[in-house]
Amino acid sequence: MTHTELRAVAEGRVLLPGDDGFEQASRPWNLSVEQRVAAVVEAAGAADVAATVAYARRAGIAVAAQPSGHGASGAADGVILLRTGALDEVSVDPEARTARVGAGAKWGQVLAAAGPHGLTGLAGSSPVVSVTGYTLGGGLSWFGRRHGFAADSVRAFDVVTADGERARVTAASDPDLFWALRGGGGDFALVTAVEFELYPAPALYGGRMMWPGHRAREVFDAFLEITAGAPDELSVWFGRVSFPQAPPMVGIDTAFLGEEGEGRGLLARLDRIGDLVVDRRGPVAVADLGGIAEDPTDPSPGRSRTELLTSVDEVTAKVLAEEPVEPMFGLQVRHLGGALAAGRPGAGPSGPVMEPYLVYMFGPAAEPGQAAAVGDRQAAFAEELGEAVSGRKPYTMLARGERAGQAFPEATLARLREIKRARDPHGVLRANYPVLG
Repeated sequence: MTHTELRAVAEGRVLLPGDDGFEQASRPWNLSVEQRVAAVVEAAGAADVAATVAYARRAGIAVAAQPSGHGASGAADGVILLRTGALDEVSVDPEARTARVGAGAKWGQVLAAAGPHGLTGLAGSSPVVSVTGYTLGGGLSWFGRRHGFAADSVRAFDVVTADGERARVTAASDPDLFWALRGGGGDFALVTAVEFELYPAPALYGGRMMWPGHRAREVFDAFLEITAGAPDELSVWFGRVSFPQAPPMVGIDTAFLGEEGEGRGLLARLDRIGDLVVDRRGPVAVADLGGIAEDPTDPSPGRSRTELLTSVDEVTAKVLAEEPVEPMFGLQVRHLGGALAAGRPGAGPSGPVMEPYLVYMFGPAAEPGQAAAVGDRQAAFAEELGEAVSGRKPYTMLARGERAGQAFPEATLARLREIKRARDPHGVLRANYPVLG
């Protein structure tokens, strides 16, 4: 096979090493991750996806799909990188309370379309993450405590199989593949569109509060008090940030599926903490949900690590609220529980997650020395948290150097691997975190 043949089968743009634009097109969202791919195909539609997979199978090369490059792990060397950003259609059926979106659609687009109907999808903190990539990894939402993992709300996938064939996958048509795709990653088929449930959101309340860093322990204690009795409709995240040339800060991000009055009452404990610098709480439009956490919307080099906590005692609280975070930019503690722990009938591989809290640590990685220092600090934090760290990690938040096996119980991983071997025996499809890796 020649690269000229690849250009001949795809309607969208095909870029090869040395072409103008190749370096830019092959970069992931995390600019510290290198991807030495063999080619980049910018699919014009589902037919391009099928043609690319069929070509790859004939050529004996793997295909990795990345709509926007979020979640890249560095496991894409030598593959055809498939960009599906052009498949960005969004269709909302308000009566059926469903959405159908293309593989390149981002959460911000979905929320903007669903919000006017008083509906929301199970979006995470960022409006620029693709719905499909997020959902294939499980998808931890602001509303996961109320409705579970985003993947468990999927009704159907449009896919291209490892044979290059297009298919519609539902619980009835192909239960094994449907189960694997709802949280097992992108190792089993390439998704071109996904159909999922939407949920009522007639009123949302939330926003960000910030205090000087010396208030961190007081804020964290309030966070624990609030989350100990929080209804499933309320999600509260504690965060510490420490940027160069700026004073340390501590904050609370929150989203509540309900009216402002009730939300303020649930968070009243926070109003007793002095030195409040920022208070952006108020009614939130569904379309603005992605602005609460102020996640970066442009690519940058970084290093992250996520741990699940089985409990928080005095020792753990002291580490999370008082230990220096530098050279990291900060850490975040998310309250889980609710439907994430209870699971749903017929759920996919992601849950249930019994750990009540998640710790997300992040820092800069502009050059190797900086990345190593951040990684060392993250490892030290995890060590200091001790036995509270469960060892499991959500697939959707795996980081470079980690493996899919860390995200699933042994029996779940075994089933995923069995499906992978059956559906893609030649290894045509490559997820960011392969289940056989």
